[in-house]
Amino acid sequence: MDISLMRKEYKLKILSEAQVMPDAMDQFRLWFKEAEEAAIPEPNAMTLATSTLNAKPSARIVLLKGITSEGFIFYTNYESRKAMEMAENPSVALVFLWHELERQVRVEGKVKKTSREESEKYFYSRPFQSQVSALISPQSKVIAGKEELNLIHQNTRAMHEGDKVPFPENWGGYTVVPSLIEFWQGRESRFHDRIQYTRNVEGWVIERLAP
Repeated sequence: MDISLMRKEYKLKILSEAQVMPDAMDQFRLWFKEAEEAAIPEPNAMTLATSTLNAKPSARIVLLKGITSEGFIFYTNYESRKAMEMAENPSVALVFLWHELERQVRVEGKVKKTSREESEKYFYSRPFQSQVSALISPQSKVIAGKEELNLIHQNTRAMHEGDKVPFPENWGGYTVVPSLIEFWQGRESRFHDRIQYTRNVEGWVIERLAP
């Protein structure tokens, strides 16, 4: 098939300034709830884009694990590639894509680490196997092969079976504090609805963007 001919018309919904909520995080919660109710697989999956100080970008899918008035929370290894890049340059971007609702949400902002207490609380809410994986994985590092890592995982699992897994010092959460959030609703003939929230000292400024 000729990829250039692949097209889909978007007809499900509209998005107007009159219908959105004054606060961008409240609007996100509303759309996220609708994504959950639509039974979209992993509606909390989001692309996280980071960059080094010399503007070399990278992106990957991570899972949203909390929504607060301050921002979007996710967890990872603090020695991973993305963590190293965020330590150099805290400016990041997120993208949520919900095909079934013909919607996407773009976020721009800065990251900051969550408290150790908050990170521990989430860590111990995870399944035992996930706790072990977080403890033993040298995330993003080159390894000789999967067999050696499997053996470490098995031994660590056996060591802590029925016991508390030690909380990894190099693991925890980040909050993406947004400065800009764009809500995109697909429309017919690529005449999409785009509503942008920009944060200022008084709150959020709401504007329409050209499709």
